[in-house]
Amino acid sequence: MLNARSVLVTGSNRGIGLELIRQLLGKSNRPEWIFATCRDPEGPRAQELKNLAAEHPEVKIIPLEVTDLSSIQAAVARVTDYLQGAGLNLLINNAGTSRTTTLESEMAEKMAEVYRSNTIGPMMVSQAFLPLLRKASRESSQKGMSCSKAAIVNMSSEAGSITNLYIWDLGQVIGYRCSKAALNMLTRCQSRGYVEDEILCIAMHPGWVQTEMGGPMAPLAVDTNIRAILKTLGSLSEKDNGTFVNWEGTALPW
Repeated sequence: MLNARSVLVTGSNRGIGLELIRQLLGKSNRPEWIFATCRDPEGPRAQELKNLAAEHPEVKIIPLEVTDLSSIQAAVARVTDYLQGAGLNLLINNAGTSRTTTLESEMAEKMAEVYRSNTIGPMMVSQAFLPLLRKASRESSQKGMSCSKAAIVNMSSEAGSITNLYIWDLGQVIGYRCSKAALNMLTRCQSRGYVEDEILCIAMHPGWVQTEMGGPMAPLAVDTNIRAILKTLGSLSEKDNGTFVNWEGTALPW
């Protein structure tokens, strides 16, 4: 069972991120701190998140643009202040973007934008929060690895599986696929680089869900899938470090 004292979710103002915040609040052992970050907390697209935060003092809304180092550093400073000497148990790199493209229409500048959000952003955010993750791991009494102790979960996509080339016929989305394949490699590197710190590192395909990004054709309801994701996060251990799994914990091919 997931029992993290502190959780940070990027891109939490809509879709998968917002539902993660909502369902974390619904847990009987909800985290003491839920850091909900998004690019523009004062904008209209963050209203649902603000409503949640108004009802639940555990939710701390923090501005965070994952492609902007100064924004990331400011977010780390605020999270550090809130934690008052404690570490950060679980970082969920959920923020991302996609563009509808084909091999013929993909443009270098647009592809680079997707990479900055989907690959470089998670790398920068993980680097910045690493001291807090290390602190949580070091001060935990738990043995081994878990998402309750210290973990980085990178929300990837089976569309980034080189083996499967998931739903190619429904959309080539070249920049998105390449960025998620690169995110999977980042996860593998993190799993090797942070193994001595006992920080669990996972790439997760959350499913093709009915969100603004997923669109109306998506076959999966977001509430059902997030419930499964939280259950899976609670079951992961060191044997899963550096793996690519779906929302139910099933291993996916790279």
